[in-house]
Amino acid sequence: MIRYFVVLLAFCLLVPMSTYAQDWRSEPLSPIDRSYMQDQRNGLDELARRHFGRVLNGKKDNDLAVLQRLLDDGIVGQEQVAQLQAMGFVLGELLKSERGLIWTVYIDRYGRSRALQVPGFEKDFIFPVTQISRKAEVGIRVDVRKAYADLEQAIEDIRNKPLL
Repeated sequence: MIRYFVVLLAFCLLVPMSTYAQDWRSEPLSPIDRSYMQDQRNGLDELARRHFGRVLNGKKDNDLAVLQRLLDDGIVGQEQVAQLQAMGFVLGELLKSERGLIWTVYIDRYGRSRALQVPGFEKDFIFPVTQISRKAEVGIRVDVRKAYADLEQAIEDIRNKPLL
């Protein structure tokens, strides 16, 4: 038992304190991440084609309307977490193209999340992937345009904050 505590104490003394200062990190998307995100988007696009004869085309008004209809018509329900999060990928892609953001992987003690980073603000991220799913999963009606506007506001808040 004493040997265990000695090893633990030695480890704590040898690990630099900077390791504890930042309990998160980010890294670029991997090819697997990119492929997964594209597959998720393609799955939603296929649902829209099959049910409405419409496509996700990367244009904000169209894509937000398609996502809203998938929700309102019950094509994607609250138990379909993967599809709900795929909707977040679509929101993120729109924001990325309109606002010049960068997809990244955010890793913290809770796990690994795909996030958008505002260039020039290395510590600030938005998380569009769960923007729709968090609400829908608990039965809250999602207004896709409002979710998008909330993300836009979060980006503006980041860009307008004073640099320290």
